Amino acid sequence: MPAFFLELFSEEIPARLQQRGAETVARLIAEALAPLMPGVPTLFWGPRRIALAVQVRGEVAARESAERGPRLGAPEAALAGFLRKHGAAREDLVAEGDYWVLRRTIPGQTAAALIAAAMPGVLWRFPWPKSMRWGGKSQFTWVRPLRRIVALLDGEVVTFDLRQGEDDGHGLVSGNETEGHRFMAPGAFAVHGAEEWQNTLRERFVIADPTERRRLIEDGIRKIAQAKGLSVVADEGLLEEVTGLIEWPVALLGTIDAAFMDLPAEVRQVSMRVNQRYFAMLDADGAPAPRFAFVANIVAADEGAAIIAGNERVLRARLSDARHFYDLDRRVRLESRVEALKSVTFHARLGTQYDRAQRLAELARDIAPLVGADPEQAARAGLLAKADLTTGMVGEFPELQGVMGYYYAQHDGEPREIAEAIRDHYLPKGTGDAVPTTPVSIAVALADKFDQLAAFFAIDERPTGSGDPYALRRAALGVIRIIRENGLRLSLWGLINAASRSLSRSPVPDENARSAYLRGSISRFIEDRLKIQLREEGLRHDIASAAFFAERANERRYDLLHLIAKAEAFDDLLKTEDGMNLLSGYRRAVNIVRIEDKKDGPHTGEPDPAAFTEPAEHALYEALSVASRDIENAMPDEDFASVMRAMARLRPPIDAFFEKVTVNDPDPALRRNRLRLLSRIRDTMNRVADFSLIEG
Repeated sequence: MPAFFLELFSEEIPARLQQRGAETVARLIAEALAPLMPGVPTLFWGPRRIALAVQVRGEVAARESAERGPRLGAPEAALAGFLRKHGAAREDLVAEGDYWVLRRTIPGQTAAALIAAAMPGVLWRFPWPKSMRWGGKSQFTWVRPLRRIVALLDGEVVTFDLRQGEDDGHGLVSGNETEGHRFMAPGAFAVHGAEEWQNTLRERFVIADPTERRRLIEDGIRKIAQAKGLSVVADEGLLEEVTGLIEWPVALLGTIDAAFMDLPAEVRQVSMRVNQRYFAMLDADGAPAPRFAFVANIVAADEGAAIIAGNERVLRARLSDARHFYDLDRRVRLESRVEALKSVTFHARLGTQYDRAQRLAELARDIAPLVGADPEQAARAGLLAKADLTTGMVGEFPELQGVMGYYYAQHDGEPREIAEAIRDHYLPKGTGDAVPTTPVSIAVALADKFDQLAAFFAIDERPTGSGDPYALRRAALGVIRIIRENGLRLSLWGLINAASRSLSRSPVPDENARSAYLRGSISRFIEDRLKIQLREEGLRHDIASAAFFAERANERRYDLLHLIAKAEAFDDLLKTEDGMNLLSGYRRAVNIVRIEDKKDGPHTGEPDPAAFTEPAEHALYEALSVASRDIENAMPDEDFASVMRAMARLRPPIDAFFEKVTVNDPDPALRRNRLRLLSRIRDTMNRVADFSLIEG
């Protein structure tokens, strides 16, 4: 199959947009060239180019097409519109059944012709998140000025341009010329295919493959660090960004002035990362080292000495600024900053960060006894948790909120537990973060997340679709992880009620009604996040839903660890033959009751044992009574193995009942009593899990 190669060469593309741009090119070309059935493309992206190589068919064969048009007798306007849309004449239509049908032969087309026809449209409608115009009067836009287009099919140029009417499309015409490194190998050169393109770029100091470029950067930094007995602080995000900034990686090592080594390590690291894209280092003991690594985009004649000196000079200036903020901030005690939070808006409808600090103090005090924390320490930490938002350091580096509160609290002489709780209350921010583990930190972190959930649910600002502007999904996942990883037995309803009590406004004005509204909506929101997490761990979504549903009315048992343990035990039951047959029996009973309820139901209430006429009825009634008793005895102790054994023992009497008893007996009293017995099967099993939610 012919090989199609496309390169779009431009000025420097922001690193965060390069991979997305390459993937969008692949998607649009797959759509535009669908008749050629392109294979899986190989993508390339970097600071000044995105490119694609893919195998395609050599041509599209001629084919017959049939398009159904308006009905016979439709208005002339409808018929004219259909013909105009397809560029056809009236005589091209034939009547088939009740409709006009347009049948015609579509001629074949070479791959080169199809590509040339499709590519201008692909590039004109390319959906960059942000794009720009440049020079001239053309309305064509790109993420940065587009300079060259290479389009080759088996080494031959596929010719097209970007003109549209009077718009010259910046005079861009496809060709076979590209450029190498801007400084070490300037100027254009011709290529005839993807492999030659890669090899020639390498000769001209450009690594086209982003995976190779990333590996070279990572290996280069690690080698220079190891040569000095150091290790690199892992930072995947920074590594990814630098990969998008560099074409020819050259790893270099600089020195941090000793005068700045008493700054908090996080301050140095964030300043280096955000401002300069430097990598922090650790010594052999794992302590911060007075060195930093960075990646140059050029091979210097002096082995990088001047580049290193320049970067060390820039870093001294950056860290001097950080020193200024650090010293200035420590002149004001953290507790004195709480009042300043009155000028920091949390949300227009939810007040200020000062209001939030008061709520966090109250809520952390309520949670503290439940997690073994000192209530007064938890309240103090909750009050101070947001105070560092008014500091110069956090204003400069928002990534350090919480962290700077920890250092300033230590400086002010606050107890270690309070300082750590201030630092940790945002955790976990992502899947790779650890969770708080000390009691005061747990209390404040949970208070922060439940207040966030309750506040935004109260004003109906919940996530929709892929949008989550207030990070409520992250808050819910944080709650789940903190509870699971610390083995906490907490009632979700109790925590939500405590959070709702501190709110002053809500769509539901009455406090009791507001608590019920938030309890229902937030608990289901957290429950949904937990189901997704459990599904990723191998537990079916429908089994989790069934197990959780039965506990929603029980405040004491509505805690995450209880729900998870019961769902896992329920999953184990349904994997057995008894469990699957029990599910079949349940469905049969429920279906019969549902059908008969429509006739003369509901058939609820206790069945009368004196009215039983068949041994199988007595046996099922007794089995249900024993199962109900065993379930009631085992559930408070969370002896789910016993609960599931009690359920499994129902299988034989249920099977026997359906085999030997006619439910819809001609005797109305007998029929009603048997339907009540079937209703009791449903009700007994639903006390453990809602079997109706099980799929399959």
